Amino acid sequence: MKKWSRSMTLFSFVWISACVTINVYFPAAEVESAAKEFVGDVLKGDGSEQPAKDDQSALFDGHDIRLMAHQLNPLNWFIGQAHAQSADITLSSPAINALKEKMKSRFSLSLQGYLNQNVVGFTNDGFVEVVDASNLPLRDRQTVKAVVADENRDRTALYREVAIANDHPEWEEQIRQAFVKQWIAQANSGWMYQNQSGQWVKK
Repeated sequence: MKKWSRSMTLFSFVWISACVTINVYFPAAEVESAAKEFVGDVLKGDGSEQPAKDDQSALFDGHDIRLMAHQLNPLNWFIGQAHAQSADITLSSPAINALKEKMKSRFSLSLQGYLNQNVVGFTNDGFVEVVDASNLPLRDRQTVKAVVADENRDRTALYREVAIANDHPEWEEQIRQAFVKQWIAQANSGWMYQNQSGQWVKK
């Protein structure tokens, strides 16, 4: 009987440890999907947001129904909630929303034009950089540098805030990499971007 009890205790410990381990897995697919939506909204510029759902509809959207079904499944009692929480990536917080609006406005007012002129391009580490400002008047060269600095400051904050909003600050680098893919993937034809070797190429 004691041997059986020890075996069950060991099994329980291993099972609980396995459940805890699930929490630290990085949900790459979910993060990339969230980054895709965020980048798409930013690159549409101002006025592209879909109207927010009212509070009543938000309580009964498809995501919540799926989550409720998952939690009610007895097979998921030990690991279901932990896994669902880790995979339920949020890109909505006061800080993230404010950054998004600033980036959308900047894109519409200035960054889009610089991208169209190949003055600025997307880097391979999730930021923007001046590629060639030689055709701009001197006064405009200072302006584009300021735009790039502001955009990169907001992107740095964005990657950090997304990690914090999802209770995993240690995910910041992986989140940034997910955004790297989306900035380049959703770049318009003709825009400049940096390939993996650091060379500037036109999409």
